[in-house]
Amino acid sequence: MSAKKFFGSGLPGVDLSELTGKLIVIEGADGSGRSTQISILHDWLEKAGYATTMEVGLKRSELIGKDLDEVKKGNSVSLSTLSLFYATDFADQLENKIIPSLRAGFVVLADRYIFTLMARAIVRGAGPDWIRGIYGMAIEPDLVFYLKTSPEVLAERTFQKSGALDYWESGMDILPSQDVYSSFVRYQKIIQKTLLDLGKTYNFTVINGNLPPLSVAREIQAKLEKALAPARVDTHS
Repeated sequence: MSAKKFFGSGLPGVDLSELTGKLIVIEGADGSGRSTQISILHDWLEKAGYATTMEVGLKRSELIGKDLDEVKKGNSVSLSTLSLFYATDFADQLENKIIPSLRAGFVVLADRYIFTLMARAIVRGAGPDWIRGIYGMAIEPDLVFYLKTSPEVLAERTFQKSGALDYWESGMDILPSQDVYSSFVRYQKIIQKTLLDLGKTYNFTVINGNLPPLSVAREIQAKLEKALAPARVDTHS
């Protein structure tokens, strides 16, 4: 089994050879079906005999997660400040959830990782080298699945779920418009292109997120079986 790697300088005092678990990332916009796929994967993995944890994602840090929504209200903070808040949220989860789980041999399911954060920052003007440097502490995932979903489908699913399009997910802070729908579609196209560009560097497995959830799940599961074979728990020992 190959040892884990950091994207950059990493975290001090971490012996990567001890991290025997697997880190699986599901990336995609709101409405792409990420949470549904995480739930399906969790059940599938447990039934197949893998030890899993699924409690990582954006704004879930015990340290700062709840503060991020307050920070974003009013669009009054700078890009660099907001990026550093998100990086702090991620670093806290990395140190206190992801690394301990990988050390315990778990399969960690991440409902988004650093890539959405990088893409959001880049489209708002952050230098790619600067944002990559911030997330140099991140561990390289074993697999990254990107649910590529058309903006129109994303909008339809979002309307069905909440009845309105989100200010930030519509890019209204950088694409001000009287037509929120048009802004949403335009912004999601920009984000999608940026994520696909990142995917060439970070080896994304691109999945058609427009498909029904069970079809998406079957494709993900087929690609996971080989990668996860060493992580199976022997339930008969």
